[in-house]
Amino acid sequence: MSLGEPIAKKVKVSEQNHPMNAVKKIVTHSGSFHADEALAVYMLRLLPTYQTAIVVRSRDPKVWETADIIVDVCGEYDPSQNKFDHHQRTFNEYFNESKKTTKLSSAGLIYKHFGHEIISEILSSSPVNDKDLETLYVKIYDDFVESIDANDNGVSSYPKDYDLPFKTGKLSLPGVISSMNPVWNDEDQSSEKFDTNFQMASQFIGDIFKRYVYNTGASWLPAKNFVVEAVSKRDELDPSRGAIIEFSRFVPWKEHLYEVEKELGIEGQIKFVLFPDSNKSYRVSTVSVAPGSFDFRLGLPEALRGLRDDELSVKSGIEGGVFVHASGFIGGFKTREGALKLAQQSFN
Repeated sequence: MSLGEPIAKKVKVSEQNHPMNAVKKIVTHSGSFHADEALAVYMLRLLPTYQTAIVVRSRDPKVWETADIIVDVCGEYDPSQNKFDHHQRTFNEYFNESKKTTKLSSAGLIYKHFGHEIISEILSSSPVNDKDLETLYVKIYDDFVESIDANDNGVSSYPKDYDLPFKTGKLSLPGVISSMNPVWNDEDQSSEKFDTNFQMASQFIGDIFKRYVYNTGASWLPAKNFVVEAVSKRDELDPSRGAIIEFSRFVPWKEHLYEVEKELGIEGQIKFVLFPDSNKSYRVSTVSVAPGSFDFRLGLPEALRGLRDDELSVKSGIEGGVFVHASGFIGGFKTREGALKLAQQSFN
């Protein structure tokens, strides 16, 4: 399935007129809808098993009995029976042992059980190996699906006593999905109207999810693999310390470096990163002490900060000087060798 390919056209979904003899039925509740079941239904329809399924929205237990899979209604969580509700008092499911702040919603339940297959379908044009698939599975939950679970279960991103400087609810993804319900004073309050709007909402949140998954697999993951490779060669580039790494092209490395260091048990050891810039010169970047921090592990030489061009070359003793930022967090030389020498001088 390509990124721009829409899910197969849906048939009418109101409980009054659904075809009871359809091959596959995804059932969720009727009436007002939320982001969790809108996303859950979309994710299911990415799977070959349910791509041509109809979506039936009903609170009638007799209709539930006709479902091939049921989400966000029925009061049961039983994967063996394809029942994925989370509203019952006995429900106590989490994504994994490290995620016990946030119980799963219907979106989290579908993702937990079908996430690997869903990711594989979205990335079918560029398949990933099992290790990378597991990495994506956890990251996509962390960065996208958990926020849907948290919103549905009333888990805030902020401490209870935190005074938000402005309101974000209406502009959040769950807020936008909620706004797609028919308004209270709309003359048309029919089940068909709610069903039509649900399909629109499901497609909307699903398209965002699909784009995020694709970008994560096609861009974020390759960047991490570039970082892993660069770190593996650090002793070749900087034999005495192993504190400098290099990229042959620009790579969004900052998020990945901390994670790779942690995985390898070398937290804090990388001090500088070399890479070519758009002007065919080379940059030397410091590494922050933590993601988002303006403090770096080791800065470029104090005596060279704020210098440019010939003055920088003379003062550093390295030909081809371009600049060193006044704060010492980044610098540039016309050649790779010059940039490497600048990084090495920083240890003196």
